[in-house]
Amino acid sequence: MPQSAFRRPMAPRFLPLGTSVLLAAALVACGDKPKDAEGGAGAPPPPEVAVVTVQPGTVSLTTELPGRLEPTRVAQVRARAAGIVQKRLFREGSDVKAGQALFTIDPAPYQATLQSAQASLAQAQATLANASGVVTRYRPLVAANAVSKQEFDAAVAAEKAAQAQVAAGRAAVQTARINLNYATVTAPISGRIGRALVTEGALVGQGDATQLATIQQINPLYINISQSAADAMRLRQQLASGQLVRDGEGARVAVVMEDGSIHSRPGRLLFTDLTVDPTTGQVALRAEVPNPDGALLPGLFVRARLEQAQVQNAMLIPQQAVTRGSQGDSVMVVAQDGSVQPRPIKIEGAQGQNWIVTDGLKAGEQVMVEGAMKLMLGAKVVKPVPWQPKAATAHDQSAQAATKTEANASAAAPAAPAASAPAPAASN
Repeated sequence: MPQSAFRRPMAPRFLPLGTSVLLAAALVACGDKPKDAEGGAGAPPPPEVAVVTVQPGTVSLTTELPGRLEPTRVAQVRARAAGIVQKRLFREGSDVKAGQALFTIDPAPYQATLQSAQASLAQAQATLANASGVVTRYRPLVAANAVSKQEFDAAVAAEKAAQAQVAAGRAAVQTARINLNYATVTAPISGRIGRALVTEGALVGQGDATQLATIQQINPLYINISQSAADAMRLRQQLASGQLVRDGEGARVAVVMEDGSIHSRPGRLLFTDLTVDPTTGQVALRAEVPNPDGALLPGLFVRARLEQAQVQNAMLIPQQAVTRGSQGDSVMVVAQDGSVQPRPIKIEGAQGQNWIVTDGLKAGEQVMVEGAMKLMLGAKVVKPVPWQPKAATAHDQSAQAATKTEANASAAAPAAPAASAPAPAASN
């Protein structure tokens, strides 16, 4: 028989003991994996939402209104004497004191007028002396009937006429001296003077009082404000009913500049006009603000932030937490068990980036500020976390962005070596 007919059967091949143990462990692990996955998917953590905890207190009712700055006093410097301007005695744009000399006008005509008046006064005084001497001599002669009474009466009348001439002469001297003083133009008030409206050599004061310059007092400054008559009446009604309380120190005013910055010195409200403008329906208000460093300029348009009253038992809520619609205002309140429910509220006004809420919330309740999208995705229970203000959030986001950029840059370097790492050897 051929040799292939008597071929021996092959003996069974056995795996090593270590390999058998590893295979058994792998089978056990594969069998347990679905159980672990099913257990983890059954309890997802609740999503986090940012909340604020409200507390009642006394809140200032703030109103921001447009206004315009105006100097407290304005004086036009005018020439009260006619003549040629000889010299300007001030620096344009500087601060001047009341009575400070600003211009000199040619004084020669007024000096001559003064001298003429003084001469007339001297002549009248001489006439008076002569008339008084005649009366003195006639008085004893009348008693002795040496002079008629008619002559004596004429002497007395001449004396009184001479006295009147002396009084008129003194008045003329005083007038001439005043006109001569007008040749030196002085500042009527203290303040900041603007540019000169005339130059040396200009003829002024002919026919009317020529304006030479303008002086304005800019410390303090007035703010002329306009407010809706309806808002003003509503504020008065709320103050009368006790819903609002007037601040004991009066209404404070903060000046908001065009770039959003606030003037360092607060002002105060002086008065509210009693008349409503029939064309605009506005009520005029006037406030006063200190301006020692001259940072504010007259004529500048600003926004005045007025604290006209105080609200008792009110709460401040970020504006982004409130939903405003035709049905009213509402917020989302997070309960102790993590459930979220809408709550209608009543808003009285605004303070900065917050709404002033007077009704609808209780002390200690948590109002959701951020996380509404998570509720829209179907979350029923949430985890409240303290809300960070907008400024802090922006800072954190910039820090996180910088950290993320650094991490990406550092991760890019080892990427090439990792790709060239040797693959594990295949088993035979």
